Amino acid sequence: MMELVEATISELQEQMSTGQLTAEALTDGYLERIEALDKNGPALGSILALNPEAQAIARALDRERQAQGSRGPLHGIPIVLKANIDTADQMSTTAGSLALEDAIAAQDAFLVGKLRQAGAVILGKANLSEWANFRSTRSSSGWSSQGGQTRNPYALDRNPCGSSSGSAVAVAASLCAAAIGTETDGSIICPAQANGIVGSKPTVGLISRAGIIPISHSQDTAGPMARTVADAAILLAVMAGADPADPVTVQDDGDEPVDYTRFLDAHGLLGARLGVARHFFGFDPRVDQIMEAAIGAMKRLGATIVDPVNLEMADQLGEPEIEVLLYEFKADLNHYLSKLAEPFPRSLAEIIAFNEANQERVMPYFGQERMLRAQEKGGLEEPAYQEALAACRRLARDEGLDAALREHQLDAIIAPSGGPAWTTDLINGDHHAGGSSSLAAVAGYPNVTVPAGFVFGLPVGLSFFGGPHQEATLFRLAYAFEQATQIRRPPAYVDTITLS
Repeated sequence: MMELVEATISELQEQMSTGQLTAEALTDGYLERIEALDKNGPALGSILALNPEAQAIARALDRERQAQGSRGPLHGIPIVLKANIDTADQMSTTAGSLALEDAIAAQDAFLVGKLRQAGAVILGKANLSEWANFRSTRSSSGWSSQGGQTRNPYALDRNPCGSSSGSAVAVAASLCAAAIGTETDGSIICPAQANGIVGSKPTVGLISRAGIIPISHSQDTAGPMARTVADAAILLAVMAGADPADPVTVQDDGDEPVDYTRFLDAHGLLGARLGVARHFFGFDPRVDQIMEAAIGAMKRLGATIVDPVNLEMADQLGEPEIEVLLYEFKADLNHYLSKLAEPFPRSLAEIIAFNEANQERVMPYFGQERMLRAQEKGGLEEPAYQEALAACRRLARDEGLDAALREHQLDAIIAPSGGPAWTTDLINGDHHAGGSSSLAAVAGYPNVTVPAGFVFGLPVGLSFFGGPHQEATLFRLAYAFEQATQIRRPPAYVDTITLS
């Protein structure tokens, strides 16, 4: 059997197509790594649940390959899902909450159905920041009452960032071929960059949100998390598509599914126009140094650099964004929970009550301040919500990304994805240094992060973000940068970083 560490989807597919590897052996190999690294050894804590049917599914796909050939690039490929994504199988969908510990979905999320149709093996579900990090204002990313604390494989005392923490760690540690995360603001980009992998936050509406425990219908999206840009492109192509259960996808759907791998070009930066969002620099001189090196590399690869591009309006997004999220969290979560059968909570109010009644297990380190604030909100017809939503769209789109991309005729805007991972602190919570995810997240526009360097062995990512449905362009640019620089390296699972 081939070495699984850092193996790409295309490499695994080649091995299976030539008979050197089977989907069953591949699944067994990842399960062995999960046992050795996630449950034991460094005890990463990234996997919340394993699919008891995974090996049987893999065997069936092996038989199908022999009889009929391959379905495509994901045939027999083991994928991990974030635990807020519905699967109609023996795994529960919990968002990391003990309140939903045994909640089995009535049907697969639309994206899960697409993955299964493509031949993917759903290997398991990943731990996450509980309720996708929308429970407390001082939470520890990667912690859930169901799964405990996920650890960063580059330094085990460091935080994996959230909320798609387990998805990112499982990919970084080669516990699966790739994973699916979800993002409202930074929940794919931050854990991807903090764990040295590629993360793609697509345009809102490209992938159906049906069957995903929500925060915000105006910002939520699922997206691929992988070790290479090519693998992320393969996953996105499979998951995208119109779903009648999510009207935004129908509205945005093109005539044909897009094969994003067609746009992967090692010379893809030649002639590109990139704007440097200096507004997101300056929080760490070592990160700035990595960004300058990245800019230099892209210049050498033929890109035209427009420096700087003004995006200072991002500073005005904080208050209206949180207002929108509070209103939409209450409305959207109530809608999702209302479909659950007894005895599970059927509303945000009942979740809050469960948390209060189970404080020792659910809230040993931090509370539920955000949930309490959301519960106080009224309906989506209220002027306060409508005004906040209009402000978000004006600032992030009209005066923000749309204006900058148009004024400078840019293919994309670049910025640091974030800083090196902080030390996990269950008492005081997260202490982010900086990042650039909010503007694209609030706009609902795509963002791709790719490894750009290291600070004391901790990964740092470079973000490419652009206009709506510009995923193909962002993949082309990110792929060219990735291929030229080859910065990613696998984690060493050290207990703590060495500063000398």
